[in-house]
Formats: sequence, C-alpha cells, structure tokens
Amino acid sequence: MFVLGLKARAIQHIAVVEMEGAIGPRLKAADYVKLFRSIEENDHVRAVVLDIDSPGGSATGSNYLYLAVRSLAKKKPVVAFIRGVGASGAYMLACPATRIVAIPSAIIGSIGVISMRPLVYEAMERLGLKMNVTKSDRLKDMGSMFREPTAEEKAKEQDLVDDLYDQFLDAVAEGRGMDKAKVKELATGEIFTARMCTERGLVDELGDLERAIDLAAEMGNAPRKPVWMKPKRGLREVISSMVGASFIDAVASRIEDRLASASYDFQHRL
Repeated sequence: MFVLGLKARAIQHIAVVEMEGAIGPRLKAADYVKLFRSIEENDHVRAVVLDIDSPGGSATGSNYLYLAVRSLAKKKPVVAFIRGVGASGAYMLACPATRIVAIPSAIIGSIGVISMRPLVYEAMERLGLKMNVTKSDRLKDMGSMFREPTAEEKAKEQDLVDDLYDQFLDAVAEGRGMDKAKVKELATGEIFTARMCTERGLVDELGDLERAIDLAAEMGNAPRKPVWMKPKRGLREVISSMVGASFIDAVASRIEDRLASASYDFQHRL
C-alpha cells in the first residue's frame, strides 16, 4: 500500500515521488522499487517526477533503484529533479531518467565507490581483549575489524570496488548517452554544482520542481495534475511519531546521512 493509492486516482496525472535521505537506512530501496512497479503498471500515471535529495548510500540499494528507474523510464517519461543533493548512488538512480533537471546550486556527482571500516584490534589489545575465530577457510572473515587485513584481502577488496565502479560508469554512460571514457574522466569522486554539470553533460537543464512537472506533463501528453507519492510509513515509524521517539529517529537519521555523505561504512558505498 502507498500514500495516495494509485487505484483511487482514476484521472490521468503526473506522479511525483519524493526520494530523500541516505539510500539504505532512510530511503529503503525495496519499498521504492515496489512503488515504481505499481506506477509502471498504472495507466492513469502518464509520467513521473523523481524529487531527489540524497547523498547516495548502499551500493546494492543504489543499483536496485537504478534498475527499477530504468525499467520505469522504458514505459513512461521520467524526469529526475535534484533539489538539494544528488550524489553518488542518488545520481546513479537518476541517470536512466528521460531528463535530469536541477536547481543551479544542487550538489551532484561523487561518481565512485568506497569501502571503509574501523580496525579495533589495537584498542582491544590494550584492553587485554582477544577475538577467537574459527573459520572454514582463510577468506571467510575477510573484512574483519578485529585484525589487520592481509595483502591478499586488500587486493580482493580492491577488485570488488573496481567492479562496482565499472558498473557505475556503465550506468552513467548508458543513461546519459555518453562515451564511457568521458564518464571516467568525470568519475573521480568529486562533486559539482548543477550548473557545472550542465557543461559536463551530467544534467540536462537548470530549473525548479515546477519546471520538472511541466516537462513531465509535456512528455507524457498529460494534464498538469501532480500527485505526490511515497511508500507508506511502516508500523515502527507510525508508533515512533505517536510516542515521541521521533526525536531519536531524527538524530539517528542525521548521523546516517552524514556517514553516507562522507562516503564511509562497513559496506560498499556509492
């Protein structure tokens, strides 16, 4: 079930989907993929606007969303609107859109992959603590924070990052209709303003949400009737807002967003 159920909206309209926060903890990929599939199958939705403000996040979550947006864009016009941040995995999911519109000062790019984790074994040694590990083979605990990684593990970790990076390049090249070599020149992990992105082919035009909706209506040959949609809140979110735990959730979400925007985690991040 989703906010403003699709079946209840029999009139042709433009779906506006808000996508805010880090991909993973706040912006849950599976929930949005379900919403996109429902929109894809609904004949009353003539075009879609993705209202994006996200620093990226989980590599797998970003890729899952990218594939869903690509599928949706094959059926209906999709306009990706970046109103704040559209970096890393958030930019990846925007790439298959028919058009990308952004406000001039939006922060976009950070095309790349990073994998980080803390190492705590020295602190444990000072405390007199040890970790006992029993494993089936030498790489089963690869990525452990309780010991220094071996040279072999570092090489394999780099292989994983390189492959995810190559997939990211492919996604941008395909979605933006750019040569992969040109994309790689821009994929240093750096960020750009949206105005800089128009010069580099990463954004189609500068504008606000109203412009994005106008474009969607035009491309979808539909009346300009935007309907805002997003996955329905789960029981946890509803209860939290009722009992006042929303403050804790808000603080946690801010921390999660800062970690994602700084591009770090125990998982691979886009």
